[in-house]
Amino acid sequence: MPGYFMKGALVQLAKKGPIPVPNLIMFQYNPETIEHTWDQPDGGGGGSKPGSYSNPQAASGKPGESFSFTLQMDANDQIAEGSRIAAISGVYTRLAALEMLIFPVEVKEELVGATGAKNACEVPQFLLPTVLFVWGPGRILPVRVTSLSVTEKLFDKILNPTQVEAKIGLRVLTPEELAVADQAHDPLAKVGMVAYSYSHGLRQALAIANLANAKGDVGMLPF
Repeated sequence: MPGYFMKGALVQLAKKGPIPVPNLIMFQYNPETIEHTWDQPDGGGGGSKPGSYSNPQAASGKPGESFSFTLQMDANDQIAEGSRIAAISGVYTRLAALEMLIFPVEVKEELVGATGAKNACEVPQFLLPTVLFVWGPGRILPVRVTSLSVTEKLFDKILNPTQVEAKIGLRVLTPEELAVADQAHDPLAKVGMVAYSYSHGLRQALAIANLANAKGDVGMLPF
């Protein structure tokens, strides 16, 4: 379809009874820019003895990965498309859905007990929901919402926000972290592990494919 662009989204599985209910937050407008940040855990360059050194390339684990971007929300476009919800509440429903991603949910007592008496004390009373950040078919990642800053610009007659700018920070969860979350019966933990493996596997495949681009550049090296 000419002019068609996929929209990004955040997906949460909320525990509402025995069956988790998907909470899909589709971006009304895709962000113009996304900041993708990596940080490498320090493996330690110094040895245990004075004057000795360990391997400077040592790493303690996978690199940290995070995203930050700004979402624009405008109720006027939705109202023009005939949305009754937008006409009544502006963009409050979209905004509230985003806000709930930073609120922890209470872990049920029966789920704490299901992890075993030995580990029951290690399960916290409250847990933040695991969220999937979907940015096209090649980037589906389990994340934790680390920050949310909202600027409400315009309001309707009863002060519902009708135009909003939301700055969001996300941290990618590793399979090791998700394995711990799975012990607390997080409904998205297993899905998150599959999503992480899929996205990382695709990244590895694309890095290998880049070797074809590098062939023509080898002769430009000074050695």
